Amino acid sequence: MRGAAKLREMIKTGRTIVSPGVYEGLGARVCLQNGFDTLYMTGAGTAIGQLGMPDLGLTTADDMVRNAAMLAGLNRDVPVIADADTGFGGPVMVERTVERYILAGVAALHLEDQVMQKRCGHLGGKELVDEATFLARIRAAVAARERTGGDIVIIARTDALQSLGFDAAIHRLKLAVEAGADMCFLEGMTSKEQMAESVKQLAPTPCMLNMVNGGVTPLVDAKEAQAMGYALVIWPIFALMAAFNAYEKAAQELKSTGFLADMKDSPGGPVRGGVREVFELCGMSKCVEFDMQMGGATYAKGGP
Repeated sequence: MRGAAKLREMIKTGRTIVSPGVYEGLGARVCLQNGFDTLYMTGAGTAIGQLGMPDLGLTTADDMVRNAAMLAGLNRDVPVIADADTGFGGPVMVERTVERYILAGVAALHLEDQVMQKRCGHLGGKELVDEATFLARIRAAVAARERTGGDIVIIARTDALQSLGFDAAIHRLKLAVEAGADMCFLEGMTSKEQMAESVKQLAPTPCMLNMVNGGVTPLVDAKEAQAMGYALVIWPIFALMAAFNAYEKAAQELKSTGFLADMKDSPGGPVRGGVREVFELCGMSKCVEFDMQMGGATYAKGGP
């Protein structure tokens, strides 16, 4: 069982799924090595990690599909849930975007009701499309799924809470479910009361919770999210600041000294290090073994 089918079975168990946000191959490999049974491709992380740009609607469909396909291809047995922003256009473009995600092996995607020039859900000043436009996006996604014979999980996201209020946001999500969405995602909640109430209001449709470090939504652990009834919890930038700080520290040292001290002699004691270990994480030995099994000689003369 792979991808969407596996994710659907996981949701049926009633266990809250915790999915780490990834946006490049190394981070995804680390999460897979640590036993996560799903991955979440973050749109913000894709903008930052792949383009070096802020999450202000600057990524294209090509940027997102390319990254999603790479992540989904690392391990086809681990479902990838992916941000699909607004779908990148009208219904025809949304259908094409969803079809491309399906062909890439993505298990689930979420579509939102912001205008095309969208922004991170935890920033202010978000602008929305009207209900009809939002629902057209959801229907187009459903049509793409039906036409391709896929079973990708369609998650309806609304950012209406900020400008229209809680009741209007819940109403939009209920309409999206009627249009064929499988799961609901209310973005930008500002209290635990809203978090718990939204699950009750949208039952029996499963709900997704977004945990953003430094965002507007209170952070809760998996146990509390389970008690609230959430099917899926994503942590889109859970390691982003750690990566930023590591880059910053190493860059400052290299710039100021022209050298990087041996990590094994660091004040904290021996640490993991060496490029070979990273190569192994990314499958070096498996590549060599496969080459030999197939009768190749690519690495016969002292390769890895």
